Amino acid sequence: MRHYEVVFLVHPDQSEQVPGMLERYKALIEGEGGKVHRVEDWGRRQLAYPIQHLAKAHYALMNIECGPEAITELKSGFRFNDAVLRHLIVQWHGIETEPSLIMKASKEDKPTRRHDEDSGDGHGHNHDRADN
Repeated sequence: MRHYEVVFLVHPDQSEQVPGMLERYKALIEGEGGKVHRVEDWGRRQLAYPIQHLAKAHYALMNIECGPEAITELKSGFRFNDAVLRHLIVQWHGIETEPSLIMKASKEDKPTRRHDEDSGDGHGHNHDRADN
């Protein structure tokens, strides 16, 4: 069996369906004798370019180990599911069980942006104000 990394994007209006979709795809892979090593729900994220006039999509990642039959079933499941905007299946070098970089970054404490009432450059400087 080979290792694969699977990423798929779901229409943002269907975000509540993603956990069920992940369970369905996990059951499909395990039903074909495969193993699921990692599942991550990345949530709604900005797209790099519009897809079907959408600016955001719900991202999900799975690292799996399975045969070609399971991959064929998974691809057809993605193709016939209208909620899946895009999918990518890449053959991987081995088992990945650690959190991905995106999950690590989302768990770290990010500094919050300071929202000033006046317009500025985000650093407390106001470049639009004329000093008289």
